Amino acid sequence: MAKKTMQENKMGVMPVRRLIISMSLPMMFSMLVQALYNIVDSIFVSRISESALTAVTLAFPMQNLMIAVGAGTGVGINALLSKSLGEKDFDKSDSAANTGLLLAFLSFLLFLLLGAFGAEPFIRTQTSNPEIAGAACSYLHIVCCMSLGLFYQVTFERLLQSTGRTFQSMISQMTGAIINIIFDPIMIFGYFGLPAMGVSGAALATVLGQTVAAVTGLCLNLRQNPDIHLSFRRILRPSGEIVGRIYFVGVPSILMMSIGSLMNYLMNRILISFSETATAVFGVYFRLQSFFFMPVFGLNNGLIPVLAYNYGAKSKKRIDEALRFSLLLAICVMTCGTLIFELFPRQLLLLFNASEDMMGIGSIAMRIIALNFPLAAVGIILGSVFQAFSRSYYSLIISLCRQLIILIPAAWLIARMTGNVNLVWWAFPISEVISAVLSIFFFRKVYCDVTSSL
Repeated sequence: MAKKTMQENKMGVMPVRRLIISMSLPMMFSMLVQALYNIVDSIFVSRISESALTAVTLAFPMQNLMIAVGAGTGVGINALLSKSLGEKDFDKSDSAANTGLLLAFLSFLLFLLLGAFGAEPFIRTQTSNPEIAGAACSYLHIVCCMSLGLFYQVTFERLLQSTGRTFQSMISQMTGAIINIIFDPIMIFGYFGLPAMGVSGAALATVLGQTVAAVTGLCLNLRQNPDIHLSFRRILRPSGEIVGRIYFVGVPSILMMSIGSLMNYLMNRILISFSETATAVFGVYFRLQSFFFMPVFGLNNGLIPVLAYNYGAKSKKRIDEALRFSLLLAICVMTCGTLIFELFPRQLLLLFNASEDMMGIGSIAMRIIALNFPLAAVGIILGSVFQAFSRSYYSLIISLCRQLIILIPAAWLIARMTGNVNLVWWAFPISEVISAVLSIFFFRKVYCDVTSSL
């Protein structure tokens, strides 16, 4: 009980700015490492060929869907567990943790089936090039059918984050990313006696890193997280109420992140109608932008339990201060991203062995899309309010507008009307401006509802 009280004091009493930094900095740093891994992984793949880079880009929507299911479920676990701790309902917090482990296993079974039977049809809808399709299918078979590590990595890290142990969560994530980075060149190019496995080697290095991270997260939860108690018996006896409450918050988050997968898929189809190089450019952009988006998502992950805890503790002052500070910090990070993309696009593309054609398309694309980074920061931080206060459906509506309802029709219309791939990228700033207006509108509504009950 003493340790539970000490955790309460940290979330409810520690000065807010220091609390946000202590909660978010480890996750921001670990997500920077994760973003670096994504970039390094693509750099190694680009050394195989531009076709290999295109193959990984076409596989990314399905891979991102797995992450959406794992992370979205984790959001539901995070919100329920943190709120239960704030209300000192420790039985409910334990039930949320154990139920989350069962849901992770069920998610793995789903993608095992999708990887075995759905990978090839999915890739064939995007390309008829046999070289690209073969490499993309091999990549997807591996990352889907061996995704157990991914789902447990995400779940164990969320359990650590929910109880304020973000440093331990950082250790888990960094361990997986570092293993991935080390084994990428070994498995792709065949060092130390291993055969050169190309794109399949990149996939194997990915699942190896995820598995090591999952084992690390399990050990850290068992040894250094006394606020929750994992029990095999409770895992096998889930509470229907707890499952419902997790998915009440988690399903909108899953759908919100899954929209990104669908957006990637549809953008791939629009861009590949111009050239495979345009699709590869989109894949490179997505990896590079993660270097700035990932730290802001880390800030978001650190902010959610702070907001949820102080909502349970009915502390409006601390909620307000946490929001102001986080919003300012996120805008600063994303403004730096805009400046780097505007000033150094060619240098960034050279990391991926870009051809002259890829350089020409990519430089224009990155300069245009990067204009919306500061607005995206506002949307991400305001989205944490919707998640922490169990209003995730607002985040879903905004994501639908940002990535489907506005972005895809705009990109399709520009492509059809102009036939110029360089103009298609303007669909991103257009959709971001409209979604930012929606974010502010919904935030004001949620904030008034929540604060009136405190």
